[in-house]
Amino acid sequence: MLTVIKRRWHKQGGYREVLQVAVPLILSTGAWSILLFVDRMFLSWHSPESIAAALPAGMASFALSCLFIGIAAYVNTFVAQYHGAKQNLKVGSIVWQGIYLSLTSLVIIIPAYFMADSIFQNFGHEPEVVSSEVIYFKTLMYSSAFFVMNNTLSSFFSGLGKTIVVMWVSVAITVINIVLDYILIFGVAGFPEMGIRGAAIATNIAVISGTLLFIILILGKTNRESYQTLSAWQFRPELFKRLIYFGFPNGLRLFIDMASFTAFIMFVGILGTTELAASNIAFNINALSFLPMIGLMIGVSVVVGQRLGENKPAIAERAAWSAIHIALVFFGLLGMMYVLIPSLFIWPFTLHDGFASQESTAQLIIVLLRFIALFGIFDSIFLVFLGALEGAGDTHFIMRISFLVSGILLVVPAYVYTTYFDADLMVLWLLITVNVMIYSAVFFWRFTRGPWKNMRVIH
Repeated sequence: MLTVIKRRWHKQGGYREVLQVAVPLILSTGAWSILLFVDRMFLSWHSPESIAAALPAGMASFALSCLFIGIAAYVNTFVAQYHGAKQNLKVGSIVWQGIYLSLTSLVIIIPAYFMADSIFQNFGHEPEVVSSEVIYFKTLMYSSAFFVMNNTLSSFFSGLGKTIVVMWVSVAITVINIVLDYILIFGVAGFPEMGIRGAAIATNIAVISGTLLFIILILGKTNRESYQTLSAWQFRPELFKRLIYFGFPNGLRLFIDMASFTAFIMFVGILGTTELAASNIAFNINALSFLPMIGLMIGVSVVVGQRLGENKPAIAERAAWSAIHIALVFFGLLGMMYVLIPSLFIWPFTLHDGFASQESTAQLIIVLLRFIALFGIFDSIFLVFLGALEGAGDTHFIMRISFLVSGILLVVPAYVYTTYFDADLMVLWLLITVNVMIYSAVFFWRFTRGPWKNMRVIH
């Protein structure tokens, strides 16, 4: 067994190559998961209404920008394939097209700001929760365009395989956010106690700081000379259209997934504040594993994109399977911890006599963690194959499947069940578990069929 692992470690597309690219991204997204974990922990200490409102409002804010985030993030695949094909002088131009795309997100963000009240008043949540949702959502809107731009700018470094840069910027964002979270939520160091509004302000400042850091690094002398990150600022309609052609399905896929998940959370909220808050905490704990898996997914996308740019599809395929092995080991171990020692993950939320300190709430979260231990295995498989297919350019297939699985097979049953039946939280969680299982099966089938091996996003 050890001999097989050692042989796989050293091969092209083996564990070492995947981890060299993915580990900084895993640590980067891990930093974001810590950020969200601490943010939600502080809000659970503040009030049940704050923790209940944070997830639906935060997801709604993210979903709103997802179309643009998904397109902007697809700069990653262009950069990876350009780099693999030794066409480095084209890198700067695609990054600039992503920046222009980021600015167009304002056409959605601005109207949504003024529609926030009507958005959240239609889901039947308790008035105190609705009020907190509106405050959180509106405040987050101020940094939404910067968040989109961050995905473009980080894609420059991840596409080149310089993922360590993305990691350190993410760490900086996390530190800034956590420090400001504590100060602004609870009113420390002379600041007023702002509760959930303070959490959103902290996020805004951290995100904008990250944007500035990326800009400074991208415009450094080496990047300007090697990749034309400054001189290639011109708007190029044909390249912009090509980014839209491949990136739009990716953005629409991300939007559908996030909008569907947001709708699911809204339906959970109909059951009551306790159910919504417990689900929020459970999903927040899951972020400790899910977001690192996002890092692995991006890493796979980079390696696959670079190898296809070099016209080496066999190595790209091996890299994807190497990532599957890594993902299963990681989440298998974490899933066992969710089942065997759930109190380890719950206890931070029980401090300060927070909402989760109630015995009934803690027991409910323990049950939900068992669901996560199950669907997390399938989620990790789905995410790796998703990254591989995105790295190749198979975005139109991904978009269609997302509409079917998330848009139809999750949202419609959840709506019917919560509207016309005496809904139970466990049934809703069983529904989302089955949804993830279907995703993993479909993407496994698509990957093993192999049409992605002949796809390219560059000329």
